[in-house]
Parts: sequence; structure tokens; C-alpha cells
Amino acid sequence: MKVYGTEQIRNVVLLGHGGSGKTTLAEAFAYVAGITSRTGRVEDGNTISDYDKEEIRRGFSISASVIPVEYDDIKINLIDTPGYFDFTGEVEEAISAADAAIIVINGKSGIEVGTDKAWELCDQYHLPRMFFVTAMDDDRASYRQVVMKLNEKYGRQIAPFHVPIRENEKFVGFVNVVKMKGRRFINDTSEYEECEIPDYMDRHLTISREALLEAVAETDEALMERYFEGDPFTYEEISGALRAHVMDGKIVPVLMGSGTHAQGMNMLMLAIKKYFPAPSYDMVSGYDSNGELLLLEYDENKHVSAKVWKTIVDPFIGKYSLVKVVTGVLQPGSTIYNVNKETEEKIGKLYVLRGKEPVEVAELHAGDIGALAKVDSLVTGDTIGPKGATVYYDGPELSVPYTYKRYIAKNKGDEDKIAGALARLMEEDRTLKVVNDTENRQTLLYGIGEQQLDITVSKLETRYKVEVELEKPKFAFRETIRKKTSVQGRHKKQSGGHGQFGDVIMEFEPSGNLEQPYVFEERIVGGAVPKNYFPAVEKGIQESVAKGPLAGYPVVGVKATLVDGSYHPVDSSEMAFKMAAILAFKKGFMECAPVLLEPISTLSVTVPNQYAGDIMGDLNRRRGRVLGMDHLSNGKQTITADVPSSELYGYSTDLRSMTGGAGVFSYAFARYEQAPSDIQEREVALRAES
Repeated sequence: MKVYGTEQIRNVVLLGHGGSGKTTLAEAFAYVAGITSRTGRVEDGNTISDYDKEEIRRGFSISASVIPVEYDDIKINLIDTPGYFDFTGEVEEAISAADAAIIVINGKSGIEVGTDKAWELCDQYHLPRMFFVTAMDDDRASYRQVVMKLNEKYGRQIAPFHVPIRENEKFVGFVNVVKMKGRRFINDTSEYEECEIPDYMDRHLTISREALLEAVAETDEALMERYFEGDPFTYEEISGALRAHVMDGKIVPVLMGSGTHAQGMNMLMLAIKKYFPAPSYDMVSGYDSNGELLLLEYDENKHVSAKVWKTIVDPFIGKYSLVKVVTGVLQPGSTIYNVNKETEEKIGKLYVLRGKEPVEVAELHAGDIGALAKVDSLVTGDTIGPKGATVYYDGPELSVPYTYKRYIAKNKGDEDKIAGALARLMEEDRTLKVVNDTENRQTLLYGIGEQQLDITVSKLETRYKVEVELEKPKFAFRETIRKKTSVQGRHKKQSGGHGQFGDVIMEFEPSGNLEQPYVFEERIVGGAVPKNYFPAVEKGIQESVAKGPLAGYPVVGVKATLVDGSYHPVDSSEMAFKMAAILAFKKGFMECAPVLLEPISTLSVTVPNQYAGDIMGDLNRRRGRVLGMDHLSNGKQTITADVPSSELYGYSTDLRSMTGGAGVFSYAFARYEQAPSDIQEREVALRAES
């Protein structure tokens, strides 16, 4: 592959709802650019970007993948991303490396939840974007309907570039609305020739032309005045305004075609070259050693620096660190300095990845995307710079995983293998997380959603030959008391020679502080228990609160006071008084109206307004208490509620079902509260069985 300078590079991410046709569109790019002799099909499992066994088996994208495409005198680094919401971490990594986005819409399905999420991500990352309406070869696809809905949803910045030409319910060409020229496909291929605009298209073409001119006029007051006065714009004025304002996001073009037949690809690639920015158009943010924010330009004339935006760890193709060069020119055989770890490492060959295929390149210029093979120290988010550099580039901002399940090894003895395999999967997918819950003696696997966790289990089996089972986790309840009592604990044992004797009278009552397991005090008068045994008594309480008498959960909020007792000058010992305190605790705890406390989380759910009622009803069913509702400017609202943590199990799937994937949520532990009697009875019974 040729070497391209910064101004010749376009880094473009494909976004959209699952099943909208992103991978098929990427195949069409590759075909038209001459990379492949025919387009692969998702159904056949032979596409460039969906190369993982799980992707082939399931028929959808799981990971982001890069397809570098050479067109005319530019290089388009096309990044295909998953559309299913469980894999949003892959999308966020891809966006961190992109300079522009194509939001793909299926012409039959129209605007979907994934379309809205893609738009919001582009807003969040300030990415210029364009829409591509695909599946236009299907007579059920309605480009006009899609454009109308886009105008309703996103306003006057929507600028349709094309209008389809159909004959006998077949997609045969399009009108270029910018140039007002007809184009007819040659023999159902991606090639086209100029043709007359059919008369029957006048009405729809006029509507699209007005929408385009209105989008142009919105960018400038002078143009707006001329537009209202009926003064026509020249092609040069339209083209110049489009180039300037597609880049700054004020105009969003809408193009269309067929990914299956690669129709419309030439126009799309031309639009990418003409209207999307080179990396040098924008700045990259970083921080110095003092944490001060820095804004740097993509400049190939400075010393070399780059950021790692994705890691691929595969037993078959090896480890690749995908980098985006920020400054300078990266060359093979050079020594790189990992700014995050302050280590040096020599790199071998330099590659660009085309799906899973590494293509060797001579060098990578600022703004370009490439891959380093087998550089062990590099992980996603690391910065490469000159030796001694102290500037860190921003890594990808990834969603926090809130869905979790307990996992156990199917075969005993595989625990170490599973831990190693999960470490490699977590290096590749940063939204996966393993938490060792020692309190409940379980290991938890966190992810964005249940589908991601299921696929992780499949990867463990197919890639690393280890099997795990996912189960509902145990929840971290607590035990406490509500009343006060006074009890005696007496430990006496005679076994020949010195015996054991310890005798304590203790008061137990609520301490009022559920943040602390216990408070220990003593009110001994007259030396009934010698002072040197006080620590032993406290040790007995300390051991007792680790596993409560009610259901074996940790104890909180107990005040234990040593008030009296007796001792034997020969048989008493620290061990004897510790055992006496343990006996007193078990007896006293059960006399103090013991209760279970359940963890309460503060949940924040953001949904479109139309789903708020469903969310409120569901929260009531989960024993939630709504704390407030905040109305947002984008037709959404955030509902905040306190909900028992155990009731949030499976919430990701349920929320997605209620809102079609439009809802997002987060939660954080808030406090412990007394569990209802039915929950307490259930937990006590479960612990009795285990």
C-alpha cells in the first residue's frame, strides 16, 4: 500500500442501528476500490470486517475493524462498528480514532434507535457526519420517507444530495441534487452514466432541492437573505458552502444507494474526499505531567507521537495495537517510548489491518491509522512519544459496565486458565471487567449487557478451550439488631491439667452507625474481668461480626459493652475470654430482634419522554422509590430512584425491551435499609440450605 500524507487521509467511522447494512456497505467500498473481486455477504460469513468466529456464527459485528481503501489520490480508513448496544465500547474506541462519520440507515426500516444514538455520539465527539440510506434496491425502501423523518428530527441542517430514479419498481439511478443531473447505473453495476431527469420526478426533486438550498442558506445570513429574496445560488456557491459547513457539522448530507450491488459507492467516496476533513482540520487533546489540558495539531513535521485506540488479542492472528499517529512519521524498526509506563520498546514491521489481514507499509504519517504487532507493553489508551515525553493523549472514553453475573468453572482446576483467558479478553474489550467478591465467595463478570457476557463465554470456549457457567450472583446483605439486651457468655472446659475459663456479661444494642460493624466499650467495676482480657473480648466480637448468626452475612451497627464477668486465676486465658464473647454475641444477637439489611442503589435512567410512564411502573414493581425527574432539552428525561440492588439484576435487558434500546442507565451504591419480611425469610432459608 502506498504512503499517504496527512492531507490525503480520511478517517471515517460507520455508525448505525444493528442490521442497517454497515458491514455490507464496507464490503461495497472494498469491491469498488478493487480490494476484492466480489462483495462478501454477512449471511455467508465471508466479509472482510466480520472475521471473528463468533461474528461469522451469529451473523453480526461484535468488534470494530478497519478497512483502508484507496480512492483517487486519498486513503479512506473506514472503521466498521457493531450496531448492537452491548458492544458500545467498540463504537466508542472507533469514534476516538475517527475524524468523521457515516450514519447508515436501512431504507426499509428508516430511522431507528441506533440512528439516534449515532447522532448523539457525533454530537458528543463533534464529528462531521453524513447519512447514507442503503438497501435502495429493495422496492420497499423509501428514501423520501427517510429524508422527511430526518428533517423532522434534526432540522434544516439535513441536505439531501440524491433522489432515487425508479422504473418498474426497480432502482436504476439517481439525480444529483447539487448539480441537478441525472445518473443511470450501467447494467445494474456501481458504474453510471449521465441521463435525462425523468419528468415524473419533478415534485420530489423540487422538495429535495429546496431542502438542500435551505440547509445552505442556514449557514450564512447573507445567503439566507438571498434565499428569501428568491435569488438563485450558483453551483460554486452551493459547493463551497457545503464543503465548509459539512466539516463544521452545520450541514449534514444525505446520500443513498445499494450496498449489496455497490451502487452509489463512487458518489459516496467522492463526497468523503470532497466534504470530509483531513485529520489536520481538527485538534487532538492531551495532558501534560501537571494534568493541564493541551490541544495539539496533527503535524507530520514534528517528532513522532501516537495514541493506541484499540487492541486485538487473538490466539490465531496474535496481538496488534491499533494506533493513530498524531505527530511525525512512524517508521518500522524504530524504538518507541510508552509515555504511560515510561518504558522503551523496539517495534518490528509496520502494518495497516484490512479486517484481520495485516498489510505491511513503509511508514505512517500524522493522522493515519496503523497497527503494531506484538508490542507487549502497549494497551488501549497508551501514548507513544519521544523518550522522556510527558504529554498524554486522551484514550477512548468508554461506557461503564453495570450488567454482571457470577461465573464458575465447569471443570475444576481450570480456574487459572480461565483467569488468564479473561485477562486477554479484557485487554481486547475494555468494557469487560472481573471482580472478585470475597465476601460472598464468588467471582463476577461485568459487561454492558447479557449478550456481551454470553459471547464472552463462547469466546472462552472456542478460543481458549475453557468452559464457564454464568449464574445469578449472591447479593451483599447485612445483619443488624433493633433492640437492647444483656446476656452472659460463659466458656468453661476441663480436660486434665489447666482448664479454660472465661465469663462475661455483655450488653448489646444498636449503635446507630451502619457504616461500622461494631462499637466496643467496657464498664467493668472492681476488676471482675482483668483489663488484660479486654482485647480478647473485643477480638471475639470482631470475629463474630464477620458472619452473623441470622443468615451468615456480615454484621453492622452493633454496640457491645462488657459490663461484668468473672475469671479464674489459673484457668482463665485470652482464648477463653474470646470464646466467651463469641458465645455471648450469638445469644445476644438473636435476642435483639435481628433483621437483614439489603443494599440500596441510586439508579439514574434516561429515556425518551414517551417511555417515562413505563419506567415509573417498572420501578414500582422493583420496590423503587422515585426521587426526582429532570426534563432534558432533547425530548428525554432522567428519572432518579432508590432501588434495592437485588432488584436491578437483569435491568439492562428489561430496560432495552421497554424502550427498544433507547434508554440508558447507571447506578451507584447508596446505603443499607431493612429488608421486607418476605425477602428476609427467603434469604435466611437460602442460607440454611447452603
